[in-house]
Parts: sequence; C-alpha cells; structure tokens
Amino acid sequence: MFRNLVDHPWVLVILVVLIIALFGSKRLPDAARGLGRSMRIFKSEVKEMKNDGKEETKASPSTTATAPTRTEDTEPTALEAKLAAEDAAQKNAEQQSRAS
Repeated sequence: MFRNLVDHPWVLVILVVLIIALFGSKRLPDAARGLGRSMRIFKSEVKEMKNDGKEETKASPSTTATAPTRTEDTEPTALEAKLAAEDAAQKNAEQQSRAS
C-alpha cells in the first residue's frame, strides 16, 4: 500500500491536494498547532511519570512516597501557563483579524 507512494510520487501529491481541499488551508495550521501542543503535554507527562518512579525507588522501603495530586487551588505548571498564554494570544489575534 505505502509502496505506491514511493513508486509514484504523484499519488502523494494528489493526497495532499485532497486533504487541503477537504479541510481548507486555514484550518490545517490550527490543527497542526493543536497536535503539537498535545504532543508537548504528552511528552512532559511521560517525563514526569518517569521521574515519579525514580523518586519512589530512592525513598526508604519503610516510608511510602505519594505523588502530590493536582487540585484546583494549586498553581499551574510552567507548561500549562505557557499554553494558556499562547491560547490567549491566538484568540486576541483572531479577534483583531475579525474586527478589521
């Protein structure tokens, strides 16, 4: 199946044109941006899970280490704050472009 893409590059070109026609050129960058944000969050969570496992093994066997749970009143992480700022900036840019 994927062999056709390598053997006949025009098939790949047709697929790209079809995707752009279906989703529109304006929505594709937004979708890619959302996918990138999701991947960054996923990577940070995986890294945090790995670090939590290392911290638990360093603790003495008589005490059990518990990971702090996130509640609504705790401060957001740096990544969450950055994503919130990016979202706010994007919404402001969209509102300005709609106003003009």
